[in-house]
Amino acid sequence: MTVALKSAAFRAEREASWRELEALVAAVEKGGVGALDPRALARLPALYRAALSSLSVARAISLDRNVLDYLESLCGRSYLAVYGTRRHLRDALADFFVRRFPRAVRAHRWHLLVSWALILAGAVAGFALTRADPERFYAFVDAAYAQGRGPASSTESLREVLYAHDEGAARMLKTFAMFLFSNNARVGLLCFAIGFAGAVPAGLLLFSNGLVLGAFGALYHSRGLSLDFWGWILPHGITELTAVALCGAAGLAIGQALVFPGREERLAGLARRGRDAGVLALGAVALFFCAALVEGLFRQLVHAVPVRYAVALGSLGVLYAYLFTSGRADR
Repeated sequence: MTVALKSAAFRAEREASWRELEALVAAVEKGGVGALDPRALARLPALYRAALSSLSVARAISLDRNVLDYLESLCGRSYLAVYGTRRHLRDALADFFVRRFPRAVRAHRWHLLVSWALILAGAVAGFALTRADPERFYAFVDAAYAQGRGPASSTESLREVLYAHDEGAARMLKTFAMFLFSNNARVGLLCFAIGFAGAVPAGLLLFSNGLVLGAFGALYHSRGLSLDFWGWILPHGITELTAVALCGAAGLAIGQALVFPGREERLAGLARRGRDAGVLALGAVALFFCAALVEGLFRQLVHAVPVRYAVALGSLGVLYAYLFTSGRADR
C-alpha cells in the first residue's frame, strides 16, 4: 500500500511534464523537428533531461513496474527526437542518390574499370571457348540454369525464348530472366562480401560471371541470333551488369585496403574503405531493382529489336551521365 501511494504521489508531481514531453515527441515523430515552434523546440531537451531524472529516481526507490516501463519508453523515444537525425527520410534518400552514391562511384572509378575489364574478359573468353567447342557451354552454364537451352536446342526454340510468342516460351523467358537477375545479384553482393578475403576471389567471381554471359552469347551467335540475343540482354543488362561491377569494385577496394594498407593502420583502413564500399553496395542494390523492373515489364512487352537497342543505348548514356556528373556542383 505504501509503495502504491509513493508511486501515485511521484507520478502526480511530474506527470504534467511527461505528458508535455510525450506530445512534443509525437509531433517530432510525425513531422520532424520542423513541426515544433521555437519555444517548443527549446523546451524539448529540458523536458527530456527532467524525464531522465524521473526515471533515475523511479529506479532508485523501486516504483511499480508500470511507471518504470512508461518512463523507459518515453526516454527512449525522446532520445531519438533530441539526438536523432534532423532530416526527413526523403531528404536522406535524396542526399544519398544525388550526392553520396555518385561521389563514391567516382572515387572508386579505377576499381570500377577493373571490375568491368574482368567481366568483359570473362565474356570474351566464354564466347571464344564455347564457339570453338559448343560442348563447353555446359562447363560454364549449370544445366538447371540453362533450362533446356544448349547446343542441342533448335534455332526456333532459342528464338521463341527471346520473343515469348506462346505461353510455354513466356514461362521459359521469365525463368531465364529470373535466373539472370538472381545470379547477377548473388554474384555482385558476394563480390562485395568476400572483399575481406582479398581482391582475388572477387575478381574470379566477376570473371566467372562473364564466362556465363559469353557462353550464352556464343550459343545464340552460332544460330545467327546475336542481334536478337544482345537486344534482349542489353536493355536491362547495362544497369544490372553495372550493379555487379560496382559490387566488384567495392570488394576490390576492401581487398586492396587489406593487402596494401600503405601508411594507414590496416584495421583503420578497412573500416574507412568498408564504409565507402558500403555506399557502392547500397547503390548497386537500387540498380538491381531498376534492372528488375526493366526485365519484368519493358522487355516482355517490347519485341522490336531497334527499340530494344535504343533503350539500351539510352540507359547507358543516362546511367553513366548520372554516376559521373551528379553531385559535382555541390562540392
